[in-house]
Amino acid sequence: MNRQSVLCTIAIVLLAINQLLLASAVAATLAGHPVQGGATLDFQFPINKFFQDYAAQGGNPRPTTGRARLIFPKNFDPARSWPILIVTSTTDLDRTSIMDAPWYRESAMAEGWVVLATDATIRPREDSLAWRLSLLTAGLEVVRDNWPQSAQWPVGFAGFSGGAKRSGILGAMLAKENKIKICGFFLAGINSDRLSAAYQDYHPPTDFLNVPIWISSGMQDQIAPPGAQESVYYSLKRTGFKYVRLEKFFGGHALRSGEIQRALHWFREIGKF
Repeated sequence: MNRQSVLCTIAIVLLAINQLLLASAVAATLAGHPVQGGATLDFQFPINKFFQDYAAQGGNPRPTTGRARLIFPKNFDPARSWPILIVTSTTDLDRTSIMDAPWYRESAMAEGWVVLATDATIRPREDSLAWRLSLLTAGLEVVRDNWPQSAQWPVGFAGFSGGAKRSGILGAMLAKENKIKICGFFLAGINSDRLSAAYQDYHPPTDFLNVPIWISSGMQDQIAPPGAQESVYYSLKRTGFKYVRLEKFFGGHALRSGEIQRALHWFREIGKF
């Protein structure tokens, strides 16, 4: 083979490789929407009748359409396993999980996590647990319908203030069905232990007590004072949770990106994923 033929063959091979790389870059989709590593996907999805009925408990309107926001780490490929961080907001000040999700972007990108937050396209009369759980479960089903392998991905829960309390309850409720692999709870600015009560109320499997819990506490927090957060720590330990860390920082009632990243890294170490 002469030099010109060799160069021609190399060019053809490089072109083929480039086409394969381009194809793989655009192949990932979720509910018909293209997915790109390092980007945010915000889309709406239909909610089936079961979740509509569940969300409507207590006189709430029936949500027929949900909204999901996902933030993907760089080099995201759904063929690989990625931990998912579910963000839950407080009900105060009309906060929604969709609004809180960007707070976790930097830390999740650094540690290779997918961030997921869900909501409805209408507002509830009461922002109840049934409302939150139905929308979250419906959103997770969309992800699993598109990427069945995601059912095996580790799932963490994160929340700030009232969102931390709700994260613990939602995690225990979902763990009861044993349909997700919970790998951690990040609880920031929390002043009462709702996770232990949820464990006792919903009776998830006993290995739920092995889930690591990171409590992020501002030393000048006036809403969740250090003493209250220490009480949460000891309450969780009395319940039987084996891996609980109370980490303090100089500051008030705030969410610190560095603390989130440390927690996500620790969850990986404990879960070995």
